[in-house]
Amino acid sequence: MKKVFSLCLWMLMASAWSGEPPEIRIGVLSHRGDEATLRNWSPTADYLSREIPEYHFTIVPLDFDEIEPAVKNQAVEFLLVNPGIYVNMEVRYRITRIATLNNLLDDRPWNIFGGVIFTRADRDDIRTLEDVRGKRFMAVDRTSLGGFQMAWQTLKAHGIDIHGDTRSLAFGGTHDAVVRAVLAGEADVGTVRTGILEAMSLDEGSPLEKVRILGDLRSDKYPFHHSTQLYPEWPFSKLPHTPTRLARRVAIALLRMSPLEPAAQWGDYAGWTIPLEYQPVHDLLESLHLPPYDRPERFTLVDAARKYWYWLVTVLAFLVALAAMSAWVVRLNLALERSRRLLERQHNLILDSVADGIYGVDLQGNATFFNKAAEEITGWKAKDLIGYNQHERLHHTRMDGSPHPPQDCPVYQTFRDGEARYVREDLFWRKDGSSFPVEYSSTPLRDEKGEIVGSVVVFRDISARKQAEEEARRHQAELAHMARLSTMGEMASGMAHELNQPLTAIATNADACIRLLESGPEARERIFDALESIGAQARRAGGIIQQLRQFVRKEAPEPTLVDLNQLVDEVLSLVRPELVKAGITVVRCFEPNLARVSAQRIQIDQVLLNLILNAIEAMSDDRISVRRLTLRTANAGENAVMVSVEDTGPGLPPEIRDKLFTPFVTSKPQGMGLGLSISQGIIQAHKGNLYYDDAAQGACFRFVLPLSS
Repeated sequence: MKKVFSLCLWMLMASAWSGEPPEIRIGVLSHRGDEATLRNWSPTADYLSREIPEYHFTIVPLDFDEIEPAVKNQAVEFLLVNPGIYVNMEVRYRITRIATLNNLLDDRPWNIFGGVIFTRADRDDIRTLEDVRGKRFMAVDRTSLGGFQMAWQTLKAHGIDIHGDTRSLAFGGTHDAVVRAVLAGEADVGTVRTGILEAMSLDEGSPLEKVRILGDLRSDKYPFHHSTQLYPEWPFSKLPHTPTRLARRVAIALLRMSPLEPAAQWGDYAGWTIPLEYQPVHDLLESLHLPPYDRPERFTLVDAARKYWYWLVTVLAFLVALAAMSAWVVRLNLALERSRRLLERQHNLILDSVADGIYGVDLQGNATFFNKAAEEITGWKAKDLIGYNQHERLHHTRMDGSPHPPQDCPVYQTFRDGEARYVREDLFWRKDGSSFPVEYSSTPLRDEKGEIVGSVVVFRDISARKQAEEEARRHQAELAHMARLSTMGEMASGMAHELNQPLTAIATNADACIRLLESGPEARERIFDALESIGAQARRAGGIIQQLRQFVRKEAPEPTLVDLNQLVDEVLSLVRPELVKAGITVVRCFEPNLARVSAQRIQIDQVLLNLILNAIEAMSDDRISVRRLTLRTANAGENAVMVSVEDTGPGLPPEIRDKLFTPFVTSKPQGMGLGLSISQGIIQAHKGNLYYDDAAQGACFRFVLPLSS
């Protein structure tokens, strides 16, 4: 379209500047290329300029897609195109034919033409029009009558859908390009208008020698190869804006043209004749539903019944089957409803038979169901809670007595994020205003679409369990206390020796002071030294007694922050007599920046004492040459500390290791097997872990404590 407008603008400006006769533009379909179009039709324009000297006629080559814009925008005054395009322009823009071309074929004038469907002569697999099915097909252009639409209609008459039954459908743009593509093997079958194969020449000869015509209808009446019906030749038409007087003069000039006129010879035609009837072209376009007949036809109910009767029978059979199925579905629905009511009763029986309390919560926090166990545990009746906010009645206060906001409630959080939760210990409230400890799980409740519609809470009163745990802790503390007293009883002789030394030193120094006082005032300095020694030995004895009292007393219930390095030193001071008696060397490998832990001091002392005494006893055998006790402390990551007690004894036999922490299991001839069991209970109560490391030489026990238990 840009080419048309540029050419028109250039012509108008040239006419205005030069003062020459007005420019009359003839748009010609460039079906064989612009160069060939100008070469063949420019002499015709010169002929009209001579016959009508008041005007200057020029040829405007137009591609297939440029014709309608040129007509619509009045870029040309006359139009010479194939009959298919003419019919479309006639209906859309009311152009009028004034003459019909007499084409020259084999030195004879013909004003009708058709389409040729052909393939290469060496294609033995393509001999008839039916063989086009599944092949690559090439035409000139979708709007080309002789180069596409005629072949389309012919193949359709043979039961072949050119769009669906061919392997591919391509367009070459010009007739010559289609012929060359088929000969080069780029397409299996091609179609062009009649006369192209006869008129076209190649370097290696005429294409007729290399092609096979499919469905050839050549006869004496029309001796040229063609595969389709014959239609009127190209019309010469005028546009609505073209003056009628000018159109009449052009028509007269064309009809007067002699076949010997040079313009006719250059155009390879035999002059012009009166306009022919183009109704056959209308019929072809209408049968193919091509513009201007691309609107859908009226389709009546009778047409539908005649064309789709088998579908109507199928639909009727389907409706009968649907009615039968509907009756069956109704019966199934009745059965399902009975089953649903039965399942609801069974569901309620199951809920009421469970000893744990179970209730449901919707997205607003209101209770949706409440089983009998929940009623018995809480004292609330189902009617008192269903439809009411369960958090405000059951769960409004924390265990420390502070208010419990709904946004922090695990039940609410469950249906907000869809994550199930288990709460080990919490507080629920009864209807009478009393509270009780519970453990519960909260699980998201989903509908049939998988969307969350609430939560299901399963809870249990753990008052009895907490009381049992408290009793167990009390018995554990009593047992640990008795174990400490027993340990001190076993260490009595060593502790007596440890106390005897400072007491003997005190007595000796006291006697020396008496004698020095009797000797005279000059011994004053020596008396001061003796008194200082008495004070130091008294403090030493007092410290030993203080440690003994602290170790054997009952511990405070609340944990405190303790330094494990200091605790190890305190225990070493208690067992020093046993270490000296056994000839054991102590190696202390302490972490200088050891983190403090929250623990009950006396209980950790007891664990350390049990492990150290076990190590001393393991190295008491005379056959052990190296007796070394190694005590290590270290930070275990960022959240825990570790203590190790290592000895150079014979280690533990394999049969003892698996049941080392079982009560009453021991490797000592006189042992009761409670020390390690009690120690493990203490460490576990502190949320830690006590274990035996069999990778070390001798025996090695390690325990890990978290920084916050």
